[in-house]
Amino acid sequence: MPAPVSIVIPALNAAEELPAALEHLMEGLAAGLIRELVISDGGSSDATRAIAQAAGAEWVSGAPSRGGQLRRGCAAAQGEWLLVLHADTRLEPGWAAAVAQHLQEGQGAPAYFRLRFRARGLMPAWVAGWANLRARLFGLPYGDQGLLIRRAEYEAAGGYPDQPLMEDVALVRRLHRLTVLPCAALTSAARYQRAGWLRRGARNLWTLLRYFLGVKPERLARSYSK
Repeated sequence: MPAPVSIVIPALNAAEELPAALEHLMEGLAAGLIRELVISDGGSSDATRAIAQAAGAEWVSGAPSRGGQLRRGCAAAQGEWLLVLHADTRLEPGWAAAVAQHLQEGQGAPAYFRLRFRARGLMPAWVAGWANLRARLFGLPYGDQGLLIRRAEYEAAGGYPDQPLMEDVALVRRLHRLTVLPCAALTSAARYQRAGWLRRGARNLWTLLRYFLGVKPERLARSYSK
């Protein structure tokens, strides 16, 4: 019987972060969870493809849009379950056991990881705490928290929309019974450290509010990347 989980990672010039992300997935191979690894690329010009091929990943390429990349990657995956991760996310040791338990006891519910930043201090803890509270209270985990979802439910929800921003929010808003896994996704703090923790956090919240008010993702992406 094939392993149940396909890992899907969108990438764009991710050579610096991808090797560590893949290394942290190895315990899933040892546990017999991972059927395949799919890297959905948006036109990398660095060593991303070579790293993916060395890891035995299936390579899918297309236009640079995270929603479109995720949609193509999930379409190429063959597992009963999809585990969608960002290229700069490293799963905490013990994640494979947590996922295996969820597959057995979670009654098919989609799930996500607790967020932690790979940085120390009050502000990283505060921002991650808010993100985890938002996910619990409003059912809105972002993509850097990962998403574990049964393929049938993913397809029933319409999958990721082909849009450059808020593709994760668009999908999870159509899901029900989201569960938090007892394990953390350790994500890069680089963007927060460059922009400032308060400034970046406020910008993310403002972007989410504008999205809910109906601003097009393409317009949001242009201002988000500045």
